[in-house]
Amino acid sequence: MFAVIKTGGKQYSVTAGDTITVMALEGAAGDKITFDEVLFVGAEGSAKIGAPLVAGASVTGEIAEQARSPKTLSFKKRRRQNSKRKRGHRQDLTIVRITGIEAGA
Repeated sequence: MFAVIKTGGKQYSVTAGDTITVMALEGAAGDKITFDEVLFVGAEGSAKIGAPLVAGASVTGEIAEQARSPKTLSFKKRRRQNSKRKRGHRQDLTIVRITGIEAGA
């Protein structure tokens, strides 16, 4: 069984046992988390498509760790003005281990 969930403005296709990296969610490592915005639930021979969400469906997971992405550099140089700027950014991320999928009624 697999599902498509929505979190952090993005969609993820997940199955039980998967590990996904999503935008920062509140909680510490080991905390349980539930994703209620399920767009699609599929199993062998059957599928439930939401309009826009599947009623009663949920995906549960456990926070594996809170992490940060590799540094992204933004470098701007203006010709003939002797001006340049270098800025770095690291996004906060949460690594989630999917433990189960509930198809709903």
